[in-house]
Amino acid sequence: MYLTPDLVTSVLARQQLLTESQCQEVRIEARKIPRHLRSPKAYEQRSVAYEFIIQQGLESASNGEKPIDEQVIADAIARDAGFERVRIDTLKLDADLIESKTSRPFARRHRMIPMEIVDGMLKVACANPYDLEAIDSFKRLAGRDLVIAVASEPEILKALTEFYGLRQSVKKAERDLTVGIDLGNLEQLVHMKNEAEIESSDQHIVHAVEYMLQHAYDSRASDIHVEPKRDDGLVRFRIDGVLHDIQRIPRVVHRAVVSRIKTMARLDIAEKRKPQDGRIKTVRRDSEIELRVSTLPVAFGEKVVLRIFDPGVLMQDLSGLGFYAEELSLFADFISRPHGIILLTGPTGSGKTTTLYSALKSIASTEQNVTTIEDPIEMVYDTFNQTAINPKIDITYAAALRHILRQDPDIIMVGEIRDSETARYAIQAALTGHLVFSTLHTNDASSSISRLEDLGVERFLVASTLIGTMAQRLVRRICQHCITERFLTAEEAEALQLSVPRGKRIKVHEGAGCFECRQTGYLGRSGIFEILPIDEKVKEMIIAGTEVPKIKRETTRAGMKTLRQAALRKLADGITTFEEVVRVTAL
Repeated sequence: MYLTPDLVTSVLARQQLLTESQCQEVRIEARKIPRHLRSPKAYEQRSVAYEFIIQQGLESASNGEKPIDEQVIADAIARDAGFERVRIDTLKLDADLIESKTSRPFARRHRMIPMEIVDGMLKVACANPYDLEAIDSFKRLAGRDLVIAVASEPEILKALTEFYGLRQSVKKAERDLTVGIDLGNLEQLVHMKNEAEIESSDQHIVHAVEYMLQHAYDSRASDIHVEPKRDDGLVRFRIDGVLHDIQRIPRVVHRAVVSRIKTMARLDIAEKRKPQDGRIKTVRRDSEIELRVSTLPVAFGEKVVLRIFDPGVLMQDLSGLGFYAEELSLFADFISRPHGIILLTGPTGSGKTTTLYSALKSIASTEQNVTTIEDPIEMVYDTFNQTAINPKIDITYAAALRHILRQDPDIIMVGEIRDSETARYAIQAALTGHLVFSTLHTNDASSSISRLEDLGVERFLVASTLIGTMAQRLVRRICQHCITERFLTAEEAEALQLSVPRGKRIKVHEGAGCFECRQTGYLGRSGIFEILPIDEKVKEMIIAGTEVPKIKRETTRAGMKTLRQAALRKLADGITTFEEVVRVTAL
């Protein structure tokens, strides 16, 4: 028995989440659902009732500000049936338990999935606790008593897809790729697939890689690591800057997965001794997502890392990057200038690329020629003219920049100023009326001034061309689904060099850990920024040869916020935690 709009509506009414008039309206609309969407096949493939109720945009009768969404419906069904409400984390599902207790068709048809053994009984998550016949059938199949819990129907379907997708594809691939020989028949002819057949075209491998990518997209992963180990392989996702173990795979499947990825990225699958780089473009929900692929020989085989470039993440509105209003206003003033150099500083993974792309997107127009020089091109965007450097054929940053100046550019983005020649051409571009964006690997904003001097740029040229510099980092955001309060200890306050009046304590926030954040307490990341505008006073100090620490002290007195101060502001506003402030910033 499937969950129908009528059944779910009745549950919501009994739980006083819908009024009688709302129920009547929902039932009238439900009769208009096309016949093909009410067929058994449609109910088996989709969460028809959930989708329909959510599409109505109803507000809770008991709490008018809260919409009727997936979690509200599942909570209502659990309360109405008198069972525990659970959330399903596919990473914690027991593969052997699921495969031994149920089949994919049964689990999908009845929306039931085994979770764990509790005191000798099997705990099962189900979407429809009113389907007693299905529960009895499952009990007979499992051969033991059941503990019923309620999960949302879309969540169960997603878990079944992920479980029977990636994991089942891996198991089938292992079975198919492990070719055995019957020693009892010495004349038996065994067809052995060649390496290319096994590693590039095996259907289960193709499915496994596709499920892995979909899982990474759904998990908001920024990187996928496929690592060879001594006895098997390991798939890990980097989520909010932290790596999570996702799936262990047999060695034979690891090799096949690596070759499938290399084939997709148009790399040489026979070359396993040298590192290789490539790209993959995929489409998901009408949006193109690019993957940058890097392979590396390591002790136990070949490791692959895929960096995910989602245009929805890489090219955001500047206001979504974590700027406070006055910071955004200052940075917007930088990028609105007609010419000069804007420098972003910070280590790898600090969000510089996202800020650069977002800034370029915000100022690009059909009247301007925006040209970028990158190593490699992070994401192809047709509004820009993008060039990748290639030292093998003498296309360096400096060489590319020299030629681009003959291409009538208005705005130039140089991926990184690494040497004196690149710095010299960047200065020349700024002096001749171009707006130049670039990055440096320095610890703070003011250090970029001395870095340019180290690269041979004269002080008066730095002062006359530099618009401003901005150092940035990324701090993890506290998960708002499990946010809690606490007070800093005396030692923690001292570590932050905060003076606390006697008898007072500093209140901060942190995440307790929940399903939404995978028990980490964090969900998403936010930028912190140290912005140094090169005003007349700073120009005078640069020309006079003032040391960088003094420049930083003077600009801080004048109002510039350091990275630590920016992070403390995020801490005070309940955006991040004490641990993140200490981890990401230094005094």
